[in-house]
Amino acid sequence: MSIAEAGITAIFGYVVVFAGLLILMAVISGMGAYFKSKEKVPEKSAKSVQQETNKIPKLVKVNKPVAKGSAGHIKLYDVPDKEAAMIMAIVADTMQKPINELHFISIKEVK
Repeated sequence: MSIAEAGITAIFGYVVVFAGLLILMAVISGMGAYFKSKEKVPEKSAKSVQQETNKIPKLVKVNKPVAKGSAGHIKLYDVPDKEAAMIMAIVADTMQKPINELHFISIKEVK
């Protein structure tokens, strides 16, 4: 095989590979467009949205008395509830006191 024949064979191989990649890209794009069109939900009219929001009960802030044994409300600053509960449990365990005897005022993440 001469150098010219090897060059032609290489170029033909590259063309075949890139053509296959283009066909694969077209198939994947077509499938994506098909599935996106299938999952589109028809938009609701403003009237039906208003009717649905009227069914949702409105939340009213009520100052309820704290439960017996509770230390009241805690202000959380940039701390999720789960982490705040974990911090309170660790503090109670370290101090060896029941958690209902401790009074937490606020928990703030130090950055």
